[in-house]
Amino acid sequence: MSATQESTAPGAAKGYFRVEGLKAYYGDSYIVQDVSFSVNEGEIVALLGRNGAGKTSTLRAIARAANPEVRSGQIWLHDVPLHEKQDFEAALEGVQLVPEDRRIIPGLTVEENLDIARIEGAVGWDYERIYDLFPRLKERRKQEGTTLSGGEQQMLAIGRALARDIKLLLLDEPYEGLAPVVRHDIERALIEVKSMGITTILVEQNAVAALKLSDSALILDTGEIVFSGTAEEVLNNEDLRHEYLAI
Repeated sequence: MSATQESTAPGAAKGYFRVEGLKAYYGDSYIVQDVSFSVNEGEIVALLGRNGAGKTSTLRAIARAANPEVRSGQIWLHDVPLHEKQDFEAALEGVQLVPEDRRIIPGLTVEENLDIARIEGAVGWDYERIYDLFPRLKERRKQEGTTLSGGEQQMLAIGRALARDIKLLLLDEPYEGLAPVVRHDIERALIEVKSMGITTILVEQNAVAALKLSDSALILDTGEIVFSGTAEEVLNNEDLRHEYLAI
C-alpha cells in the first residue's frame, strides 16, 4: 500500500464539516502540513497517528486555539467559515474541544462546571439529559469537580461540552488512564452523542478501540494525512497499522 492512501469513505466528498489546505505552525515549526478532509454530519472519525504526528495540533487548529498558529487554509462547519473566527466565536458556532487534560475548573462543583458552559451562547443539554448519559455525575453533582476520579472528570468534561449548543465534538485522548469499565461508559456515551447527529473527531492512542467506535479514519504522519478511508479498512490492513500506528 502506498504512503498516501484514499478510499470512498463516507467523508471522501465535501461534507457537513470540512478542512481544506490547513497549515499550522508553532513558531517556525511546520506542524499541520496542508491537511484536507471532510466529515458527514453525525459521523465519528478516528484521527490517528504516532506520537508527534500532529493530531492534537490539528484539533486545536480546528477549535481556533491561539496555538498552533493557522497561516492558511479553510475550515467550514456546514456553511460557517470557522477559519474567520476566534476560539470563543467557534465555540459559539458549536465547536467544543475536550482537551487531554480535561480542564475541570478548581473550586467548582460538578453542576457549577456545567453551569460555566452556559454563561454565553445557546444552551445545549440540560442537567437531566447529561445525568442520564453519565449517572455517576448525578451522584456527585455537589462534589468539587477536581476531586472526581479520572474517569468521572472525563465524563464531566464531555458533559460540559454537551451543555453548549454543540455541533462538532473534538476529543483528545478520552481513554487515557481509564479502566476498561469506565472506557465502556465513555464509548456508550459517544454512541448516544452520534445518535443525536453530533459530529465527533476522536484522537486516541488506543487506535483499535477508537476504530471500533468510528465510521471512518484519518492517519497523520509528520503533520500530513497519509490515509483517509473507513475504520474497517484500517482494522483489516495489518501493513497499514504496522507502518503508521505500530500495532
